[in-house]
Amino acid sequence: MIRLSEKIGYGFGDMASSMFWKIFSMYLLFFYTDVYGLNPAAVGTMFLITRIWDSFLDPVIGVIADRTETRWGKFRPYLLFMALPFGLAGVFTFFTPDVGPQWKLVYAYITYTMMMMVYSAINVPYASLLGVMTPDPKERTTLSSYRMFFAYVGSFIAVLLIQPLVEFFSKTGNTVNPQQGWFYGVSVIAVMCVTLFVGCFGLTRERIKPMKKQEKGSLKKDLIDLWHNHPWWILLGASIGTLVFNSLRDGAAIYYFKYYILEENSLQIAPLRVTVTWTSLYLALGQIANMVGVILAAPVSNCIGKKFTFMTAMSLATLLSIFFYWLTPEQVVLIFVFQAMISACAGIIFPLLWSMYADIADYSELKCGRRATGLIFSSSSMSQKLGWTLGGAVTGWLLAYFGFKANMIQSDTAITGIKMMLSFLPAIGTVLSIVFILFYPLGEEKVKKITEELKQRRINSKEA
Repeated sequence: MIRLSEKIGYGFGDMASSMFWKIFSMYLLFFYTDVYGLNPAAVGTMFLITRIWDSFLDPVIGVIADRTETRWGKFRPYLLFMALPFGLAGVFTFFTPDVGPQWKLVYAYITYTMMMMVYSAINVPYASLLGVMTPDPKERTTLSSYRMFFAYVGSFIAVLLIQPLVEFFSKTGNTVNPQQGWFYGVSVIAVMCVTLFVGCFGLTRERIKPMKKQEKGSLKKDLIDLWHNHPWWILLGASIGTLVFNSLRDGAAIYYFKYYILEENSLQIAPLRVTVTWTSLYLALGQIANMVGVILAAPVSNCIGKKFTFMTAMSLATLLSIFFYWLTPEQVVLIFVFQAMISACAGIIFPLLWSMYADIADYSELKCGRRATGLIFSSSSMSQKLGWTLGGAVTGWLLAYFGFKANMIQSDTAITGIKMMLSFLPAIGTVLSIVFILFYPLGEEKVKKITEELKQRRINSKEA
């Protein structure tokens, strides 16, 4: 049994990652267009180029982590030594240099690429850690639930704090400097992220060791084994569809409220002289609903299976997203209700994905005779980034296509496009995810047999 303190410690890691991840997915495009001053189409292209490069870096990090040997284990050292670079890279992504438009774009390319590379270097080992903490599939689902619960706690804190922090730090005497506000606001979040990653390192342990007789494969063989791992391909496709859904809805939300709902101030915080906008409340509610979904993931999937739970949650998210299109600015309560229901469905999905990747690592070990945990789990990070890449790039391109103009009254076409980016268009991602998961072969009985056979092999390996 994994102790409660270790489960919480494991959750700290994704809490740290998600604080930055949520700020990037929900605010970075807005920061680049409305604060930094870049063209949305140029930002969309930048997202595509930098994220595709970074996505394919993830398997390289996974392979390196698999071959790391230290007294702290294979994966935990990365949590300690990459924590500070992670925080610094995030802060400088939101720095606005005093240069011309072309050099601003160059700076954005450099800092965003560095941020994503550092994110890979710490997040791939963190994700892989789940595969070596316990061999029990149900314990893994529980750990995944703790991970995702704390991830959404981190996201909730980030989306609730970032706009008040930005507003607070933007004030310089009688002037307002949003560029300064974003830099210092993100700096506060960065300090929290670094502290959480160090806590994750200190509270977790690696327990599953390679078998004594396990074949030592080359990188080429590891990649060939992965290429022939059919469950991995299926889950990769389902993950990308899910992330496209999430990133489209997240990236368009701030535009939806700023230009369609046309309501900025919602809650005044007098002591700090700041306001919490509808956008912040909407996004924060989404994180709370995500947490509810995470809590439901383990008991529901233990009852009806991971695959069926996944398909049911994604089907509901599809229908709710489609209906979202017809909500009007006067129906703010319904907008928040639909956001809660859609986010709860999404919250159920992500613990299942991480747990299923751990099952695939077991499947690979049984089939190929070698455990490549880091390489398998790097695919989960790769799918996240590919889905986020497609969603983020398409969001920027769609804004340009529909005629969006920053800080201006939008045309009817632009408003229609923004509405579609929270409804019909993300629903395409959920439908693709459902289609992929229909073919996923590792049901509950299959996973149970794999676990039992690997357990016996490890016993035989110790006796040999």
